[in-house]
Amino acid sequence: MSTLTRGHTAVITGAASGFGLEASRIAAARGMNIVMADVQADALEAAAASVRALGAAVLPFRLDVSKASEVDALAAATLERFGTPHFVFNNAGVGAGGLIWEHTLKDWEWLLGVNLMGVAHGVRVFTPLMLAAAAADPAWRGHIVNTASMAGLLSAPNMGVYNVSKHAVVAMSETLFQDLALVSTQVQAHVLCPYFVPTGIHQSERNRPAEFADAALRPTRSQLIAQAMSDKAVTSGKLSAADVAQFVFDAMDEDRFYIYSHPKALAGVQVRLEDIVQGRNPTDPFAAKPEIGQALRVKLRGEG
Repeated sequence: MSTLTRGHTAVITGAASGFGLEASRIAAARGMNIVMADVQADALEAAAASVRALGAAVLPFRLDVSKASEVDALAAATLERFGTPHFVFNNAGVGAGGLIWEHTLKDWEWLLGVNLMGVAHGVRVFTPLMLAAAAADPAWRGHIVNTASMAGLLSAPNMGVYNVSKHAVVAMSETLFQDLALVSTQVQAHVLCPYFVPTGIHQSERNRPAEFADAALRPTRSQLIAQAMSDKAVTSGKLSAADVAQFVFDAMDEDRFYIYSHPKALAGVQVRLEDIVQGRNPTDPFAAKPEIGQALRVKLRGEG
């Protein structure tokens, strides 16, 4: 049974493209009010116009999720226009790859600022509002969905800072689920762990703020390799962003915490957990396809 229906409100970050835009379209089809937030002002306006054309009431809000004050302002604008949201989708994210010791300080600050602190700000700001609404109305229901990644359940090589940020989002979301269960049955937490899906995240550099850029530094060999691999993996994904957005709504309707786009990838998660439980060294992620691992080693070592 759907808990998100006509007249309810959704707050969606990263709403100008990918999962965020598709979730906005599904929310519009359900008759919801939608606050669409994104750091790309021009893309956001176009996306908001397309969703408004579906008949939804839309509030576009230009937002850098890494900045606490801007997320505070997002909440204030939401309350003023629509009231407390029933669905908060902490979805904005960026990507970067390369050997973990080759990430610069600015890389770490940018990735963790968006991927980790962006989610943390959303949880910090909106959860109390949703709990207050729930306390005032026994029939009120709300959902908080945080976008992590299968990279939050695995630790693939050459994806260092991204892995770290997404593992943190999984831990935050699991803790949020447990903490909410202590105080309310009316607000539910969920975590989205997609695999490779065409969303545009492989083009994240276009949105890197100048304060986190370093024009004097050229990408390292490992970073160029990671970018090429990401381009290929993301753009060749067979599932669409619309498919994954529908999975999100299905999970909320069914009160499921973990949301996966590619359940087959959980085989790797099981191996990782067995490594942990058995105290063995991390298993070679390329054990099933050694030729891929060997090709990557050759490229990284500059032997090919």
